[in-house]
This record gives sequence, structure tokens and C-alpha cells, in this order.
Amino acid sequence: MTIGADGAERLTRKGRETRRRIVEGAAEEIRERGAADTTLDDIRARTATSKSQIFHYFPGGKEELLLAVAAREADRVLEDQEPHLSDLRTWSAWRDWRDAVLRRYEQQGVNCPLGVLITELGRTTPAAQQLTGQLISTWQAALRAGVQAMQEAGEIDRRLDADRTAAALVAAVQGGVTILMATGGIAHLEAALDTTLSLLRAGARDGQCPGA
Repeated sequence: MTIGADGAERLTRKGRETRRRIVEGAAEEIRERGAADTTLDDIRARTATSKSQIFHYFPGGKEELLLAVAAREADRVLEDQEPHLSDLRTWSAWRDWRDAVLRRYEQQGVNCPLGVLITELGRTTPAAQQLTGQLISTWQAALRAGVQAMQEAGEIDRRLDADRTAAALVAAVQGGVTILMATGGIAHLEAALDTTLSLLRAGARDGQCPGA
């Protein structure tokens, strides 16, 4: 589940490795300092690259580099949910997915490299908006497939709209992550996931849509 091309296709193998090192180093700096406090000099020092190298691979400067970091982190959001996200056919798999999500964000803490999409890059940056849209669309599609599989197995009420249910799951995660980034606490994310999954199971047992 790759969110977007990282702009490295035309580079030599050595060039791709250098570019990747810069992106990974920038992500590490953001995790430690936050996006606003990370400078190109910090990234240059961490990755042992020169200023000319950074601008060679990222002619647009910090904004282009942050977008590359965000693209890599968007891929990582989905990678860290595997192999569970692609095989949500049992309640055990859904529980494993839930645990993987909580583990990922608990380890991440308050500094999220993907947060550059709504901080440094801004909500109105077209490239950032496109990247965010791709992440949400890919994530939602995987969850929708899981909901549909469970509906076919009779484990989730067939009257539920699978796409809207998947959208609600993504919103539950992202809402909890937003609170985590603001407070450092994971309790709201855990509550959002547990409550949503409990309602899905209850709806199947009762033969009606949760909340109906």
C-alpha cells in the first residue's frame, strides 16, 4: 500500500539511497524536535550531507523535503498496521489490528512526522491535501474490505454501509491521535477503537444496526 511516489525513480541507486537517508533523518529530527523546530541545518548534521546535496534532491527546500517525509510516513502508517489491515476476516484479526494501531501511536508519542501536513505545509497546500486524501482513501478501502468480509460471514450487520463504517473507524483513530498529540495520553484513542468495535459486534448479535 504505497501512498505516493517519492520522487526518486529517476535517480541512480546511490542517489536513491542518499535521498532516502535525508528523508529518514528528517523524520527522526521531527520525532525528537517537532516539525516547527526542525531546521535544514539539523537535518544536514544528522544525515552527514551538505546543503548543496539537500537542495539537489529537494530543490523546493524545506517544504519539499517535509512533503517527502510526510509521504514516507503516510506509507508507514499503513505498513505498521500490517499484516492485520489486509486480512480483517475475523474478530481476532480486528483485535490484532486494534492492538497494532495502539502500539504504533503509543511508540510514536506526541511528535508525528505526518503532522507536517497540517503544520509546516498547511491545510491549503495542494500537494499536502492530495497526500492526505490518498492516505485516507487507501486506509478506508482496506477497512471497508474488512467490514464487507465480516458482513458476508454474518459477523457484522449487513444493513450497515461498509464505506461509512470504514470512514467512521478512520475518524475514530485520527480523533484519538489528535488528542494524543495534544495531551500525550493514549486513553481516548483506545476508547474510540474499543467502543467502535464493540458496537459493531453488538449490532451483529442483536440483528440491528448499532444505535438503531
